Amino acid sequence: MISEQLAQQIDKARKGNQIAYKYLLDYYWNQVYSFQLNKTKDEYEAEEITIQTFSKAFDKLNTYNENYNFKTWLITISKNIHIDLIRKKHIETTQVDKKTEKIFVDETPTAEDQLIIDQNLSILLNLIKKLKPHYQEVIQLRYFQEFSYKEISEKINEPINNVKVRLLRAKKLLAEIIKDKEN
Repeated sequence: MISEQLAQQIDKARKGNQIAYKYLLDYYWNQVYSFQLNKTKDEYEAEEITIQTFSKAFDKLNTYNENYNFKTWLITISKNIHIDLIRKKHIETTQVDKKTEKIFVDETPTAEDQLIIDQNLSILLNLIKKLKPHYQEVIQLRYFQEFSYKEISEKINEPINNVKVRLLRAKKLLAEIIKDKEN
């Protein structure tokens, strides 16, 4: 059963009294929050669920039955919100997994595809050889050896900005060579 003072506060809250809402929130906050913190082990999540609990409880206050403990009613609401969040996360994770499955289609090139790739790579390497050696070097390090800008900078003993500029210039020159070859 519930105390007379609590019953009065619930009745006032049902009538829209903001002070009564604040009383109920202050009175039960720590109990609901502690319950959720124990469940979630995450302060932020426990606080979010506690806020949602009070929001839902205050919206549904007219459905509260005085024959039951108010704290139990709040904890039940809180527990259900937590279960709903877990289900939602599970559904989202499952959807992501299904999308991921679709993404990982076997993209292994066929023998014909590999031959074309090898021929194109051979042509590209021959075109790169037409660049000056310092441009060839940065393209080789960046795109074939997959060095980071920092690693290239250390390897050729140049500042990172110089590496970026040199690489940009090398790509532009290579694009011009490819364009001239196609014409």
